Amino acid sequence: MTSLDMPVIRPTHPAGADALAPEDATTYAGWFACLADPTRVRLLHQVASHPAGISVGELAEALGVGQPTVSHHVRKLADVGFVSVHKDGTSTIVVVNPSCCTGLPQAADVVMGVLAPRPCCPEDLPTDVTVRPMRDGDWDAVRRIYGEGIATRTATFATEVPTRKALDAQWLPGHRWVAEIDGTVVGWAALSPVSSRECYRGVAENSVYVAEDMRGRGVGKTLLTTQVVAADQDGLWTLQTSIFPENRASIALHHSAGFRTVGVRERIAQLDGQWRDTVFLERRSSAKG
Repeated sequence: MTSLDMPVIRPTHPAGADALAPEDATTYAGWFACLADPTRVRLLHQVASHPAGISVGELAEALGVGQPTVSHHVRKLADVGFVSVHKDGTSTIVVVNPSCCTGLPQAADVVMGVLAPRPCCPEDLPTDVTVRPMRDGDWDAVRRIYGEGIATRTATFATEVPTRKALDAQWLPGHRWVAEIDGTVVGWAALSPVSSRECYRGVAENSVYVAEDMRGRGVGKTLLTTQVVAADQDGLWTLQTSIFPENRASIALHHSAGFRTVGVRERIAQLDGQWRDTVFLERRSSAKG
């Protein structure tokens, strides 16, 4: 086992089939077994903190252990593909495998059952929720629901509801949706471009908000399903989002639609004077960009 490429998660059909294939479970078991030694975990942390590489001698000094011990643990990490090793003169340089930084979090998601088969989507959508394109008459409801999300302090760094003009300029045309129950707008979803550069024309950031008294009814699930299907059809190849770690429901919702955890951005910005972390997730379309 030398590859950190993520195994393909099989759909759970027919009934009773194991979504995690035995060969994938064997791969993950090898990764986790490699990290069962605390010294090895500390060593991997040191290597990952030096993306350009770090020598065995420097690792021994940092960890306070002998070079033979470091070399032994480096070989174990290299066997499963967490690191690579090369010579620079008389020094042995250890370099982290970049895929390790995303492969390990995703492996944990797969094992814990929170990463759905990609690219899409839950099938158990509520029958009383309908989704349609956003219209001019929806702005008041959309901004009200946005404000309810802001009030939770777990949905966004925004502290005030943006103006209609600002949101209209920010959101991609054709990717603005509202959810209704009995004709009342109960949620919305929108995509925003992440860059004006041509090379990123197929990359967008998604937002999904549900009215305070309608949460837990599948509104977000229905909105997100519509959003990602439309993005695929329109040739958008990557959707991304940042979610507060405390907002486990939103993280699980995005995993169900094929998003994967890329990593945690520590102390990325302040909200109400306090530094907050975010979990960065992305979804790659199976369609050609």
